[in-house]
Amino acid sequence: MKSFAIHPVDQTIKPSILAKIDNLNKPKGSLGRLEELALQICLIQQTLEPSLAHPCHLLLGGDHGIEREGVSVSPREVTWQQMINFTHGGGGVNMFCRQHGFKLRIVDVGVDYDFTGIDGIINRKIARGTKNFLYEAAMTEAEFDRAIQIGCDLVDDCIAEGCRVLSIGEMGIANTSPSSIWMHLFTGVPLQECIGAGAGLDTPGIRHKYEVLSKALSNYQVTTPNQAPITPLAYFGGYEMVAAIGAMLKAAEKHLVILVDGFIMTACALAAIQLYSAAQDYMIFAHCGDESGHKRMLDAMGANALLHLGLRLGEGTGALCAFPIVDSAVRMMNEMNNFENANITKYF
Repeated sequence: MKSFAIHPVDQTIKPSILAKIDNLNKPKGSLGRLEELALQICLIQQTLEPSLAHPCHLLLGGDHGIEREGVSVSPREVTWQQMINFTHGGGGVNMFCRQHGFKLRIVDVGVDYDFTGIDGIINRKIARGTKNFLYEAAMTEAEFDRAIQIGCDLVDDCIAEGCRVLSIGEMGIANTSPSSIWMHLFTGVPLQECIGAGAGLDTPGIRHKYEVLSKALSNYQVTTPNQAPITPLAYFGGYEMVAAIGAMLKAAEKHLVILVDGFIMTACALAAIQLYSAAQDYMIFAHCGDESGHKRMLDAMGANALLHLGLRLGEGTGALCAFPIVDSAVRMMNEMNNFENANITKYF
């Protein structure tokens, strides 16, 4: 696997950041979570004047072999249908990108469909969906490395345009299944507590999903005992999910602010942190969604989500919804006056 130069944020500048925050013309600590965000972003960028220039959103698409086992209420073709819908501007992700000024890149990393002749989709297809991990590894190690590199290259393209903040979303029917398994493996939470309704499974459907994933996990543990963290990423992951991991790691290496979306993207963030623990310093967890297990996973990471809106759409929509809060934290640092300049008595 490609290596990354990811280090914990340098704390040397922290006293200066806190001094600036505390001298803004407001009671100390009165802007609460915004002050915490401002500190984190300033540490990421190593500046007292942070920037969220040229925000970019990656929408990564891929299909999953495990979908063949009936673990999702949505049929496989919804992946490619939605990808095409995104090119027409008709998705939730399109609306929020327009609203908040994000440049949207729609990327086919492994959708089971031929998009030839369709404008607006970047072709990075590795294969037409992963293999069925109930019976075999979802992808080879070579495919895993290729997906990581795809994520890296996409972030490099964003950085070349001046990007300082990145959000990532996904489109892939059944991708809550590998997310649940990663959560179980990396947090130790019982598998049953990691599995939810996904796009809308009923109680029997959730039970079936658990049985399928439990059997897949048993098969994996028999065939690949005592392996390093990279192995379950390749064995269970989706191409779009591994590309997201690569994008997160490259973004952390380059000191970008990373907005982490819902259950699937949080699972990808968790996986990225297994590989490079310092990557978490660069992540802002945007929201806690309705998918069962999401809060448990955030808790395991010590992450406190910005929003609790009951979202479970995916596509990165929760990350985009949280952007105005992050923007407010940056504006606080750059636009608020301080006590001295405003001729206000500092009373603490």
